[in-house]
Order: sequence, then C-alpha cells, then structure tokens
Amino acid sequence: MYIRFVNFVDQLNQYRQSKISNKNFLIIAAVIVGILAGLAASLLKGITHKIEHFLQTDLTWQYKYYLYLLFPAIGILLSVLYVRRFIRKGKFETGLTPLLYTISKNSSKVEPHNSYSQIITAAITVGFGGSTGLEAPIATSGASIGSTLGRFLGLNYRETTLLLACGAASGIAGAFNTPIAGIIFAIEILLPEFTIPAFIPLLLSAATAAVVAQLFYKEQLFFLVTEGWQINALGFYVLLAVLVGLYSIYFGKVNSSIKGAFYKIKNPYQKIAVGGIMLGVLIFLFPTLYGEGYITINNLLKGNYTAVISNSIFSEYSHFPAAVIVFTIATVMLKSVATLITLSAGGNGGTFAPSLIIGGLLGFIVSYTINVTGLAQVSTANFIVAGMAAALGSLMHAPLTGIFLIAEITGGYVLMIPLMITTAIAYLINRSVSKYSIYTKPLADKGELSHHEDKDTTVLNMMRLAPLVERNYLAFNENDLLVDRIAEILKSKRNVVPITTEEGKFKGVIYIETVLAQTMKPNEMSLKLADLMEEVKPVVISADLKVALRKMEQENVWVLPVVNGYGKYIGMLSKTSIFNKYRDILNQQSY
Repeated sequence: MYIRFVNFVDQLNQYRQSKISNKNFLIIAAVIVGILAGLAASLLKGITHKIEHFLQTDLTWQYKYYLYLLFPAIGILLSVLYVRRFIRKGKFETGLTPLLYTISKNSSKVEPHNSYSQIITAAITVGFGGSTGLEAPIATSGASIGSTLGRFLGLNYRETTLLLACGAASGIAGAFNTPIAGIIFAIEILLPEFTIPAFIPLLLSAATAAVVAQLFYKEQLFFLVTEGWQINALGFYVLLAVLVGLYSIYFGKVNSSIKGAFYKIKNPYQKIAVGGIMLGVLIFLFPTLYGEGYITINNLLKGNYTAVISNSIFSEYSHFPAAVIVFTIATVMLKSVATLITLSAGGNGGTFAPSLIIGGLLGFIVSYTINVTGLAQVSTANFIVAGMAAALGSLMHAPLTGIFLIAEITGGYVLMIPLMITTAIAYLINRSVSKYSIYTKPLADKGELSHHEDKDTTVLNMMRLAPLVERNYLAFNENDLLVDRIAEILKSKRNVVPITTEEGKFKGVIYIETVLAQTMKPNEMSLKLADLMEEVKPVVISADLKVALRKMEQENVWVLPVVNGYGKYIGMLSKTSIFNKYRDILNQQSY
C-alpha cells in the first residue's frame, strides 16, 4: 500500500513538473500553506480560549479559586503526558530555536507531528494558566505544514525552506491578523537569505492565512490606538527605550539561570512538580501572570489603570498610585520568571507574547509615573504600544517585526516614529551586550547557527560527518605480515591503509609510498604492518564536520580515520567526499 502511494506521488510530481515550473508552483503551494496555517491559528486560539473560559467562568465551585494554585501544574503535566505518550518516534521541541536549527542543520525538515502536536500542547499549557504565548507554537505548526508539503512535493532545500518560512509567517499572520508583520518575521528570523522572488509566496501565504483566520476567529486582540504623539514626549520615549533595553538584558540572564537550574533536574515529573508549585504561587500573588496576559494590556489601553492589581489579594490598595506602580514593577520582573518556569518545567509556548506583555507594562509604568508625579501629561496608551514594540524587537533581535506587528494589531500607524525610536534604541542596547537573540544564542554556543554573511559556514552547518564516511577502505590487523598483505594493498588503489588491533580498535595508518619503498627491500618483506605504521589521531564520528576539516588543515592530510566513541575503526573521511556533498547542497539551493 505504502509503495503504491509513493509511486502515485512520484507520478503526480512528474506530471506537475511537466506542466508548471517549480517557481510558479511555489505560489500555489504558498496559498495552500496559508490556508492550512490560518486554520491552525484559528484552532489554537479557539481551543486555548475555550479552556480559559471554562476554567475561569463556566466552572462553578465554591473552592475553585484554590485550584488556581494547581491549574498551571495540571496544564504542564497534561502537556508532558501527551508528548511522552503520543510522540515516541519523533522529537518534540518548543520555541523558535529548533526551527533555526532545522534550517541550519537539518535541511528544513520539520517533523510532521509538529503541525498538530504544537497546537495541542500549547493550548493545554496556556489554557490552564501557563505564563507563556501561543505565537511560537503556531509559527512552528505552520512551518511544519510548509516543510511537510515541500518534501511531499519533492521540492529542493531552498524551495522547502521558503515554504517553511511561508508557514511560519502564515501562523503569525493568522494569530495576530498581521500579514505584513508575518512576512517581516519570516525574513528577519527564519530565512537564511532573502531574495525578491521569495517575497511573493510569503505575501500570498500570509495574506491568505489572515483571511482564513478572520473567517473562524474574529476577536480583536488589542484595543485600537488612534491618538497621535506629541514631540515634547520624545525624551520620555527614549527613557522607555532604555528601560526596555536594560530589561531585555535582564531577561537573557534570567533565561540562562532558570533553564540551567531546571536542566539539573533529570526526572520530568519532578520538574513539573517544582515548576507547577512555583508558577501556582506566582499566579496566586500576581494574577496578571496567568496565561498570555493580553486581557490586562487591553484594560490598560482602555484606561483601566488598576487592572494589574485589581484582581489580586492586594486589590484594596488599588486606589494608591504608588501601590499600582510598585505592584506593576513586581509583575514585570516576575513575568519573565513565570514564563521561563513554564517552559523549563515542560510546558509549550514561546516568549513572543510575554515580551509584548512586559513591554506594555513597562510603557504603562513610565507613562503612569510621569502623569501621577506631574512631570508632564503623556498618553499612557501610546507608551504601552511603544513598549510592546521595543520589547519584542530587542528580545528577538527583530526590530522591524516589533514595529510592524504592533502597528498592525493596534492600528498605531500614527505612532510610527515613536515605535521606530524606542525599538531601535532598545535593540541597540541589547545588541551591545549580546550578539545573539534568545533564539539564536543556544545555537551559536553550539556552533550550529547559520551565518547569512558566510555562505561556507551556512552550508557546512547543514552537513553531517557520519554520512560522508567511506567504509570501503581495506583495514588490516597490526600483526599481519607485509608479505601476506602486499598484493591486496596494491590492488586496493588507495594511498592510505588503516591499521587496527585484534579488537578492531584503530591503531594507525600506512601510506602507499611506504609500502612501495619496502618492495625495493626484499629482505624486509616479513615485517609486521605495525612496524610500518604511522600514528594518526582519528576523529570521532559524532564530531562536528568543521572540527574534522580544521584537523585536516592543521595536519595537512587529505583523509582522516573515523572511529566510534570506544575507539573502534569505522571508515575514512576524505576532503573529496566533503567537497562533493558541499557542491550538491549548493546545487539544491539554487533555483
């Protein structure tokens, strides 16, 4: 049955290629990806908000509010159980970092299960109060749809990568109803190289996803902002930008600390228990940390300035401006902690939405403080919007995405100049401390990040050592006599002969020049091969290919022996096989 299906797909692709070029077909495929990603975005938002509504409104029990301490842990537990029960063959990862790795090292092959598993786990995590966002999961889901369709249609790496980016852009466009921001997100974050022909498929897929999502989910995310900005407030926008930039640095430090702490906990259920309890306590004290947190930002945009504190146990102090400011500052500092605990404990989500909430709250703190102290009178809504753009742009190292996303979802095009100023300054502050974003730093630390300005590094990152090992070299035992093996050595037409021990462990190599020299000395033909051997340090098969190439250059050799983790000989790695694979990848990437 499977073979017949594969044959049918091959015949379909051959017919399609004979009727329409890949460049033109990409447009059709992009629209299909947009439709599917738009449906996925609607489904994710719908399920998540249904769970939230049931737990917060429909569930009627006099003691239900005590369960708010447990809801986040329950959501993380269900998410982990789903992954462990239903995703056994594939690998499940959260966030945008795995997508960047897939483009850089795995030929843009996103596992198909991500198209639905990301939706299920994210909806459960966030619906039960996990303090994270839905945007990274829906971007991954859309990317999986694009990648799977590209491979199903037999497209090359570059075309599959483009469809992957179309899926991610469509996911963002569908989630926020922001097609322009979706396109810019794909260009800034995912695409290794941007070319004009790629713009049309991205445009069509993002626009299609936004339309489809609107058909099924019409709820407006944020209250629209239409009030213009005042030039005398420019200095305060700069102050906000500095604060957001400094906070983004703090976020990075907290990110490393919390992930490092949870990494030491090996038992997944212990992680859930520790993370769930910590998260439950934080949400109990600071209700704004529950779920995505967009409701609070919406209330603030509408002028309800006590929304942050009003539903907490400190609500009786909501009429004191100082209490509102202090409580909001505490909420901002703990939002990153709650988000990272949710993710580290096993929940699914991303830092996309939390960065918006953090930036919005920082904008509120600055503007509210200015107004209350009488320094000036500024628009609180405008500062909230500017803070969101600055936080997103600095944390993700994607300033254009931050600017256009916020402008689209709030209608704040009249604030374009403040958005540009705050986002640029916050981004530069973060970039001055950290060369990489929170998404790219883990890959950069491992040497697995694509460098768009360095084509060689990008291609080498996509290559693995193991498939390039040549295993057809004749290997001989160190105790073998030269006279017994010389005929086989000369017939092998190899200039290097690997030598092993009785147990198969690599010992060294004999060069053909040495063997030929010995043929001129008939009296020494009874020597053991070990007597002619030269020691060469092998490379482990799990090593990075760039390490092997560097070793070849340092030792001025064309081939290197390859061993397993126990030192047993496997085969030889040659520059010829590396260069051939390099050329194949370059050909795959060209239209």
